[in-house]
Amino acid sequence: MFDCIVVGAGPAGGSAAYHLAKRGRSVMVLERSALPRQKACSGGVSPAVGQWFDFDFSPVIAKKVSDIRYTWRVSDPVDASLNTPEPMWMVDRAAFDFYVLQQAEKLGAQWRDRTEVTGIEFRGDHWQVKTSDGELQARYLIAADGAKGPMAQWLGFKPRDVRTGALLELPIQDAHTRAQFDFGIIKNGFIWSFPKAEGYSIGTATFRGKGNEDLKAALSEYSSLQGYDLSQAKITEGAISVWDGDEQLHTRNALLAGETAGVVDPFTGEGIRPSMFSGVKAAEAIDQALTGNANALADYTQLIQEEWGKDMAWAQKLAGIFYRVPQIGYKVGVKRPTATDRLGKIMCGEMKYADVATRALKRLSGGLIPGLG
Repeated sequence: MFDCIVVGAGPAGGSAAYHLAKRGRSVMVLERSALPRQKACSGGVSPAVGQWFDFDFSPVIAKKVSDIRYTWRVSDPVDASLNTPEPMWMVDRAAFDFYVLQQAEKLGAQWRDRTEVTGIEFRGDHWQVKTSDGELQARYLIAADGAKGPMAQWLGFKPRDVRTGALLELPIQDAHTRAQFDFGIIKNGFIWSFPKAEGYSIGTATFRGKGNEDLKAALSEYSSLQGYDLSQAKITEGAISVWDGDEQLHTRNALLAGETAGVVDPFTGEGIRPSMFSGVKAAEAIDQALTGNANALADYTQLIQEEWGKDMAWAQKLAGIFYRVPQIGYKVGVKRPTATDRLGKIMCGEMKYADVATRALKRLSGGLIPGLG
């Protein structure tokens, strides 16, 4: 019997496995896909994640980016630079996620890929986990199987609002070394373009409204306006679970982490950093529970609400106004010289949305209501 079974080998699952193994706990990670597995994700990672681990991420960092360009429908550009201790990391998600899992394996964690969890049952004092490759037992579970995984439902949690994101991989040789963010082409969201080792990852998603925008058409329009040759491009879609208010993240001997817990930033769509944060904290909670702390799992829910959810409430308020009037938001927000500096510090954990939201909301509202702001 394992101390903990982690379902899902993404950033949350790998982070949880690493920190459980580091504490000497027996852990098994189950992943239904073959590893390394592809993920529809542009792969921009805040370097702040490095502080939670004692290994070097450089082997899986394809590029480091400090220069940023914002555009409105590919025009009216604003160039800026990140004023952060470390540039933003650009990674290939297949390599990045697998690398974290390999570090966990070095500490004793076990994993199985191509192994689908088909059911779970609590028996006495442990979980019986049915898989496509037999049954396993564990005292605790961490559900990190993504926005559309079945674990949360099996554990009794209500369904979350799942949105769709789209990613266009463009293998061209003269890729620039800056990150680009375009507003105006897609309604209720934006388009981002990140340089990789060979080409670009261009992604988009929506963060308010019904989520019925044609994401593939938006990516094609953006690429055409940029003059990109789409003959070799590949567009894929994936699910995104953004933060939508505080939710309970624990139940009997089990926790939710990563997108299963709905931790994606509702303003920027940042998902890797909060997923890894939740995985780290889930591991700490399980470790405490194994030592006899009866409140450890409930404390995890409270910690995520306090350290992440409260700030995401401000992010959600900003998103609600900004994406309703994006052209005004671009003019009075994005084009301000301090915007990139503050957003970079938020993504690196040096600032919170709460530090800037009141003024930003007033400025956005002032663009709608003459005389305000």
